[in-house]
Amino acid sequence: MNNDSLKIPVFIPLIIGIIAISFSSIFVKWSDAPVSVQGMYRLLFTLIMMLPFVWKQVRLLKEITWHEICLLFLSGTFLALHFLFWMGSLKLTTVASSTILLSLQPVFVMIGAYIAFREKTSKAAIIGMVVAILGAIMIGWGDIGISAKHIQGDLLSILGTIVVAAHMLIGQKLLRTFPATLYSFSVFLIAVIVFGIYNFTLDISMTGYSEQEWGIFLLLAIVPTVFGHVLFNWLLKYVTAATISMAILGEPVGATLLAFLILGETLTLFQWSGGVIVLAGLYYFLQNTRKQKKSTPPAPVKAPVTPGPIVKKG
Repeated sequence: MNNDSLKIPVFIPLIIGIIAISFSSIFVKWSDAPVSVQGMYRLLFTLIMMLPFVWKQVRLLKEITWHEICLLFLSGTFLALHFLFWMGSLKLTTVASSTILLSLQPVFVMIGAYIAFREKTSKAAIIGMVVAILGAIMIGWGDIGISAKHIQGDLLSILGTIVVAAHMLIGQKLLRTFPATLYSFSVFLIAVIVFGIYNFTLDISMTGYSEQEWGIFLLLAIVPTVFGHVLFNWLLKYVTAATISMAILGEPVGATLLAFLILGETLTLFQWSGGVIVLAGLYYFLQNTRKQKKSTPPAPVKAPVTPGPIVKKG
């Protein structure tokens, strides 16, 4: 990671990203369009805004290997699935339940890192992981007494969390040699194509929406995508996926507060307790994960690696 190359403190872009992604749930709730259409135009508008910054880097795509192309395709597909599952969950359950369950992302990142890279996890981190999962079970258990739709929403949120963890792990690998903006542009383009195929196959209308809906699509592109996802992808050049995952600890807090103020949503006391337990377990998990990474000596480098150009604009 190029920690020394970042000219500003990491917490500044992290806070900006947290605030931005906290608005995502509100915009999704405001829209009556199918979530697959919301996701497609959210990313399509983002691509248009990114084009002036990535145009000169497109030529670098000629130099990538077939292995990297396959990874890009997987990353973009996982991102599309994340939006499809998670945005779908918001139509069935509360913002608080959905975003708190989404905050389990670092747990799945760590599980994926063990499966893919055999990265070991300390016992203390596992304890934090178990505590967070127990809190998530409490949230789901509280939703049982509300409706079956809420349970379906919880399950969709968990599925969305699993696939976005896979997306982040692939991104961390590719960004060792990929410019951050080009990586974001590539996976967003693939995700748009996946959404287009999905909508066409299921005969979901992609036109004929009101001006208000188009405005929401644009807000989804500008606020949580450019100032959230693109910013976090850029930060992956300097920090690990686990560090970026810490940002999601702030999303359920911000999103729940916004949902209470704007949508009038709330949770039961039992579910609030589960949410607190999730965040406490995740904090303990991430703190011990970070300590483990600091105490682990770096592996010997077998061959020099030439990093890709560092992109200042996310």
